[in-house]
Amino acid sequence: MSEAKPSTFLSNAQLEKSSVVANSRMNRARGLAGANSYEKELGLNPVTWLRSRSRQAGHAAWLDLCCGRGEALVEASQAWSNDAPNLFLHGVDLVGMLRPTPRVPWLKLEVASLHEWSPPRRYDLITCVHGLHYIGDKLGLVEHAISWLEPNGYLLAHLDLDNLRGDNDRPLGSHLRRTLESNGCSYHRRKRLLSRSGNAPCTFGYRYRGADDRAGANYTGQEAVHSYYSIDHSAP
Repeated sequence: MSEAKPSTFLSNAQLEKSSVVANSRMNRARGLAGANSYEKELGLNPVTWLRSRSRQAGHAAWLDLCCGRGEALVEASQAWSNDAPNLFLHGVDLVGMLRPTPRVPWLKLEVASLHEWSPPRRYDLITCVHGLHYIGDKLGLVEHAISWLEPNGYLLAHLDLDNLRGDNDRPLGSHLRRTLESNGCSYHRRKRLLSRSGNAPCTFGYRYRGADDRAGANYTGQEAVHSYYSIDHSAP
């Protein structure tokens, strides 16, 4: 039986100070390939994907939201030797646990709140590996990320639909899945993985109400954050 809906929600500032969001047990060290890697979690090797895009367009850019220590981005930078000037790798994370990085113009890691951050450019690939579990307005960030893509860019992000709740404190469930699909998103239920090709504008039609950090563990085994929404009847 689920807990009662909280009488008050956490603001973004309160949420970001929560021990659930800034916990020390979070996996921040995923690499590109191997047992603990982006390739395993996403079913896609970012370097392989970016090289293909670079051959087609002459350049490629990857934005990793909630990048942890930035290990995968640094590995990608090191794997991209001769073609590095045609590459831009960008990682953003709330917690300042970033690893030291080589001083090269094609790699940038920064500490910032994704509730407030906006990018300097568009990207061919945007990833968020298990980071949305700790975001307040998860759907809002997905909408923003889609708008940050190049016209033929690709978004991959883990999203546990059980952590998105309605006014009755029940998961938004099938209604949300249909909404995602009607906005061009695909959702892999077993992997809890959302994907979207292209930056065509989308509006999911939900009004964010606030977050609760007492959700408990989700499918990852780590504590997560419930995000609460109402249907926005004014949305088209």
